[in-house]
Amino acid sequence: MSKMAEHKGEERDALEFPKGLAAVEPTARFLEVTRGYGLSFDGGEIEQLGRYLALLFAANELVNLTAIKDTAEAWERHIFDSLTLMAIISEMESCNRVVDVGAGGGLPGIPLAIVNPAVDFRLVESTGKKAAFLEHAIGELGLGNVKVVRERAELAMGWDGRLRHGADLVVARALGVTRVALELTSAAVRVGGKVALIKGQKAEEELADAKHAMHVLCVEHVATVDTATGKLVVFEKMGRTPKTYPRRAGEPKRTPL
Repeated sequence: MSKMAEHKGEERDALEFPKGLAAVEPTARFLEVTRGYGLSFDGGEIEQLGRYLALLFAANELVNLTAIKDTAEAWERHIFDSLTLMAIISEMESCNRVVDVGAGGGLPGIPLAIVNPAVDFRLVESTGKKAAFLEHAIGELGLGNVKVVRERAELAMGWDGRLRHGADLVVARALGVTRVALELTSAAVRVGGKVALIKGQKAEEELADAKHAMHVLCVEHVATVDTATGKLVVFEKMGRTPKTYPRRAGEPKRTPL
């Protein structure tokens, strides 16, 4: 990349995101659904989640982060949907580091980090403007347990990547079909750790298509959990990821396993 192109890229990333926004109030529906799911919140967490939504909606005027425009809908389809992963975290014997691959606007990673302040989170996002928003939101919310990795997943989790085999849990939402998502996530997990994908109604169909990928990547499907907003498809890492995976940038999506 030329110096001029690099400079222009930096200018595009240097966005002035709004600061000091008031929290969006939670809806009665959100509080009802979370109670039914067995979720409870410590002091200040609901307000932090509401502040995150306010930041997300304000930044969406500058960067395409979400297609949802209604805050009531966002509490359920963004915040609650992200927090369904607490069912996985709470069952794990040890969960000290979580990696969110393709974090986009921070879902599910930021809501999870808000309610798990003792857990270390890494948000992997290669798009400059989205990564800039993540760093802005982390600063505004004072989340000392979260860092952004501005890098493609294929590089961050490659053979010499900084995230390879280091996480207890890797999560992803809207990262593509399951066999692609597994190649982009599983190398970050330690043996015995978990990969949890938030999926929609095609979860079972995608799972059937991912048998070869699971075998190659040394992961095993251990659970599919139905939630009010979708399905959680959970895998366990059974062995170290072969040296050749993930493949070069873009290849997992071009030619899925």
